[in-house]
Amino acid sequence: MTLIGMLHHRKDPKTVIKSYAYAAVAKAEGARFFYFSPGTVNFVNSSIRGQVYENGKWVERIMPFPDVIYNTGSPEKLAKSMAIIQKLKEKIPFTTHSIGNKWNINERLKEAKEFSNYLIPTEIVKDTEHFFKFVTAFEKVVFKPIDGRKGKGIFFISKSGNDFIVKKDSESISYSKPQLNDLIASKLSTGTFIVQPYIQSTTKSGQVYDFRLHVQKNGEGKWVITTIYPRIAPMGSIIANINNGGFTNYLDPFLQQEFKEDAFNIRRTLEHFSLALANHLDELQMLQYGEVIDEIGVDVGLDENSKIWIYEVNWRPGCPPAFYLELDVVINTIRYAIFLAKNQKTIKEKINALKKKIAEEKKETPIIAITGSAGKTTSKAFLASILSKKWNVFESKDYWNTTEHTKKHAAEITPAHEAVVLEYGMAYPGVITEHCSILKPNISIVTNVGLAHVGNFGGDITKVAHAKSELIHGMDQNGVLFLNKDDLNSTFLETQNFKGKIITIGINSAADYRAYDVEYADTGMNFKMKLQGQEVMLFIPILGEHHVYNALNAIAVADYLGFTPMEIKLGLLFKKPPRRLTIYNCRDNITLIDDTVHSHPQGVRAAIDVLSNIGKHRKIAIIGQMRELGDLREEEYRKVGEYVFDKEIDLLITYGFRTEEIGAQAKAKGFPANNVYHFTNRDQLHELLVRTVKKDDTILVKGASKTNMFDTVKFLDQTFR
Repeated sequence: MTLIGMLHHRKDPKTVIKSYAYAAVAKAEGARFFYFSPGTVNFVNSSIRGQVYENGKWVERIMPFPDVIYNTGSPEKLAKSMAIIQKLKEKIPFTTHSIGNKWNINERLKEAKEFSNYLIPTEIVKDTEHFFKFVTAFEKVVFKPIDGRKGKGIFFISKSGNDFIVKKDSESISYSKPQLNDLIASKLSTGTFIVQPYIQSTTKSGQVYDFRLHVQKNGEGKWVITTIYPRIAPMGSIIANINNGGFTNYLDPFLQQEFKEDAFNIRRTLEHFSLALANHLDELQMLQYGEVIDEIGVDVGLDENSKIWIYEVNWRPGCPPAFYLELDVVINTIRYAIFLAKNQKTIKEKINALKKKIAEEKKETPIIAITGSAGKTTSKAFLASILSKKWNVFESKDYWNTTEHTKKHAAEITPAHEAVVLEYGMAYPGVITEHCSILKPNISIVTNVGLAHVGNFGGDITKVAHAKSELIHGMDQNGVLFLNKDDLNSTFLETQNFKGKIITIGINSAADYRAYDVEYADTGMNFKMKLQGQEVMLFIPILGEHHVYNALNAIAVADYLGFTPMEIKLGLLFKKPPRRLTIYNCRDNITLIDDTVHSHPQGVRAAIDVLSNIGKHRKIAIIGQMRELGDLREEEYRKVGEYVFDKEIDLLITYGFRTEEIGAQAKAKGFPANNVYHFTNRDQLHELLVRTVKKDDTILVKGASKTNMFDTVKFLDQTFR
């Protein structure tokens, strides 16, 4: 006869209402049962001072160690007895293992990939700036404590013009951005919070609802559905949790009322999903901890397309709100406990077999190399940000793109990395070939072919393209290559003998991944595109249409690797590389644009575009020297001068050797001569800025790191702070 011990943090079983039900069912199932708390365990003689239910009352008895322990009670309150519990686990099988809080479960499902497309993208809120980026991208969000329970402490926040509507329980309040900033900051000071896009299920009458899926293992150790039932929020509320006033309904009448002829299919979908997710989480627990789980409660919603979204997964779900269902929970628990006690060897063999199978099925790691005349670092940052939402990613440091850096990266990559994202820089022929000999990519991106370093190639753009083509020749010839369809110079790339797959991105061309309706937002760019058969609106927190191309590179690779549109949208909220169109808001409404890492004609024009688009009053361009243009320098400087005139910039200042040619051509086109300045002395340049800069000006500082143009950014920031 199996002896079951029920472990609880409370000493008195009379204070635990469900204890009687477990004792009664255990007796009916032919098992012996007792109740105990950690302080009653005696390891010296392997006994426990427990409580046995006899003749209608609980009686204290000295019991031997049980065959199995039903692990219940509060994990937080049992934590102080963890040493005792751990020692028991070494001797006796336990039911009900923790699979972590909401965040841990989300992370586990993301890493395992199979169910990640059902997860609502979730981020731990680092600070208020991070929160507002998220709101800009998703417009309607949920903000809640990471360990919240029973629907407590949840805020629903949506953008409304320049203000925000904050809803808690059934109360709605309008907040300005500063007011909301203070609210979020105050909450973050009290603990850890997460933010998610708000995905809402509503009935025909407008009431919010969700489904609770309650799944358990039975007496054969197999997953079964205990119940599925809808929870409906009161009218005006957006929390369906029963503890917040929500109420339940029977599943079939509810589905019939809301979905008519689709009711049967939706029921079957929910049933299949319940069992599939339970099996999946069970396998993850086996792989990571060598344990099996036996009960979960999953809260899900259906969007307007009847797609399932996981709201929460609980490993200690409360009993369903009906007596007959509560009894079903108890019966399954007791029967499974008996199974667990008798089948330890079989369960351990199953865990070992699963680990062996997974090890044999491990797939090739994506090694992704990015080259191009512009956009390498930002494309890399976008892609690594997306992939890291569910994978362990090795990402090269910003601007670490020499062959010496690649040698260091090769030594740092481990089998634990699930993807590798690298920049391959080159200034001369043969360099990318060396990169590929150190780390051979199976996925490659050529962002574009431009004039960066063209002076090292005799001013011949086709020779630059030939050098970039070393990536195509050096990568896995059956891999995947991503190219910019809008970049005319990319037609010189040598793709003729490449045997793998070529995927294109673009804005103006009919590419495989095409962005459209591109527009400037307050702190970045909005655009639309088709992803996996649906139109999605995307936001990137960096200014400039050229950065939409960098985002497209990342989106295309992530989609190819199986990431969902939601995961991609979340990953685009990346940490921007420093000094790449960084905005400083100075006093007197002066806006400073810092773009002082690299400088070549294509990048200068892109930065001028940003200045032209965001400058609402007087626009000032400070442009530094562009290096390694060789014999093309004079021609390209003239083109930049013409571009400054065409974009109606108000004040042009050039700095460095021969850059006066830019101003000369601007004046030749009709730019006012008294609004053009040239300097080779930085102090004189700064003196002019002190005299010239006015309220409401927008100032672009564009130049390469080697020309130290960032010194001018620092000067302006300090002067007009």
